[in-house]
Amino acid sequence: MTEESTPDGQFRDRLRADCGRCYGICCVAPGFVASADFAITKPAETPCPHLRDDSWCGVHDTLRERGFPGCTVYDCFGAGQSVAARAGGDWRGDAARARRMFAAYPVLRDLHELLYYLHEARGIAAAAEVHAELDGTITATERLAGRGLDELARTSLAEHWAGANAVLSRASELVRAQAAGRELRGADLVGAGLRRADLRGANLRGAVLLGADLRAADLALADVTGADLRGADLAGAAVAETLFLTQAQLDAARGDAATRLPDWARVPAHWAG
Repeated sequence: MTEESTPDGQFRDRLRADCGRCYGICCVAPGFVASADFAITKPAETPCPHLRDDSWCGVHDTLRERGFPGCTVYDCFGAGQSVAARAGGDWRGDAARARRMFAAYPVLRDLHELLYYLHEARGIAAAAEVHAELDGTITATERLAGRGLDELARTSLAEHWAGANAVLSRASELVRAQAAGRELRGADLVGAGLRRADLRGANLRGAVLLGADLRAADLALADVTGADLRGADLAGAAVAETLFLTQAQLDAARGDAATRLPDWARVPAHWAG
């Protein structure tokens, strides 16, 4: 995938979580229920029992073994440190500040995720036809993301997200047209046998690929926005040019040294050597 000069060529760095600067907000604000992803149920705005006073996870190195794979694949896209900076301090010991931080956090996280996709699309030459629309949408999204905590907490994103998604879908169509791939949007592909499958240019937006066998599959120019790759086997798969792939999706999947990754990607620690 060829990228041009973008409005923010370093967007992945800017939208990357910095866990040392956010007071463990992601371990408090979101809630989760006991499942294959989480060994316990934790209500929203309640600290995880593993969260230490220094804001680091006390079982970080053994999360998967302890039944918390969901924690290992969570990505705030840099919203945590941004909320912490605007709040001007820790949520501990200040109930009013905590409420403001926890209310604004999920809204800003969604905006940062959207910015991630918008900036990636803007950097693809084949999507030039919608670059102007992407620029306008990026500006509007940045404006929303720049709001104060209280205003963020009151912000409804449904209409804005729908408009942005329409532009992203058009960008995806323009890029995927080069490969004329399969239409698999939202497809139930749980455990699917897709070894060596030709998925070039496929529309896999929102597809459920939980536990799918994607060994040696070709996913070049495939759109995986929101695709569930938990437990999917990407050993030897080609994902270096996959559209809208995130580090969290790679962390949720399995792979090996033969998996062809994008230059920006980090090899997950649990992948086979």
